[in-house]
Amino acid sequence: MSIDLSGLNILLTGASQGIGKTTANYLMTMGARVAIHYNHNKTAAEELAKKHKTTNSKIFKADLNNISEVTALFKEVKKEFGVINVIILNAGIAISHPIEKTSENWFEIWKKTMAVNLDAAGLLTKLGIEHFKVQQGGRFIYIGSRAAFRGETEDFLAYAASKGGLTSLARSVARSFGKENIKSFVIAPGFTKTQMADAFIEKYGKERILSEISLKELTKPSDIAPLIAFISSGLMDHATGATIDINAGSHIR
Repeated sequence: MSIDLSGLNILLTGASQGIGKTTANYLMTMGARVAIHYNHNKTAAEELAKKHKTTNSKIFKADLNNISEVTALFKEVKKEFGVINVIILNAGIAISHPIEKTSENWFEIWKKTMAVNLDAAGLLTKLGIEHFKVQQGGRFIYIGSRAAFRGETEDFLAYAASKGGLTSLARSVARSFGKENIKSFVIAPGFTKTQMADAFIEKYGKERILSEISLKELTKPSDIAPLIAFISSGLMDHATGATIDINAGSHIR
């Protein structure tokens, strides 16, 4: 699929690895200028920007567990780009916290998961809405999860809850701000072959995951990136509020 995204400025969180990295590369290949957010992996972010230097994309560091850094991230991107057309809320963490942990340790993981997966996304949504209102339009794309609809294993309760909140946030934005030309979408992947998934594969085995899906191979980030680009282009605007499942037939609604 070839989509011309020239002229679009896109903020993409969690762009240095996994779904985010593949998506950033795809968007820039299609001509978009991307604010490549990272926290730890500066080298990967720099390599992406260098590879697509003709797009004038830039890298931006922020710890999404720190609200002041979330605010600073948005301000820095806005200052550098002037206009932001699309905000893709992709960054997320999935930390195992079985109930056998002490309540204190269990809840610390819960709070950190919510901070990164939901609180940061909520604040960026608020800042994004303010910006989109001024420029009379924009798009949000939230990377959710099938976990919001079918639940998750017992040691990832926080992850599932955070993605449920993210999905409701996205739908509420679509219903509340559509008349102001602000659109909102959810992409809900199933198990996707990324670095974040390696721990799950190591614990449960690849065969268990394959037994849950309808296809012969695991979903890859490259299966998701083209859809994100398509939505970014504006060609799906009348599907605002929709959730699009990409889970290899492991959960059909």
